Amino acid sequence: MRLLVLAVGTRMPSWVDAAFSEYAKRMPRHLPLDLVELRAEPRESGKPAAALCKAEAERIVQALPAGSMKVALDELGREFTTDAFAKWLERVSGDGRDLAFLIGGADGLAPELKKAADLTLRLSGFTLPHGLARVVLAEQLYRAASILQNHPYHRA
Repeated sequence: MRLLVLAVGTRMPSWVDAAFSEYAKRMPRHLPLDLVELRAEPRESGKPAAALCKAEAERIVQALPAGSMKVALDELGREFTTDAFAKWLERVSGDGRDLAFLIGGADGLAPELKKAADLTLRLSGFTLPHGLARVVLAEQLYRAASILQNHPYHRA
């Protein structure tokens, strides 16, 4: 099983890349965390937001591993406590499918991607920049893995 973050947007600030890489390298071998960056549609093209999201959704679908479980990140998604997220990760990791977390571009994810997702996840009640969302997600995945391994990183 692999954990994948499919994120629209490239050229993140160096602190985003460094933080994501740090948490990815800490992940246990049986739960590797990889990032796939996808090109965003140019916002100055004059296309409506729905068309931009649709084009980005097509890139996301092309990058999805076959048979993977899809988790769409969205402000209206399900919010977990840290412990509940760890239990959820343990439960879904049992089937061996890759787990793909989808982060949309500046206008979010296309409605058809959210509808097709196995879970819609909310990271916070705050609006987060997309780069920071990557880091928060990576940290929470590492924290969940730490909880499942009884590692002292999480001190609740």
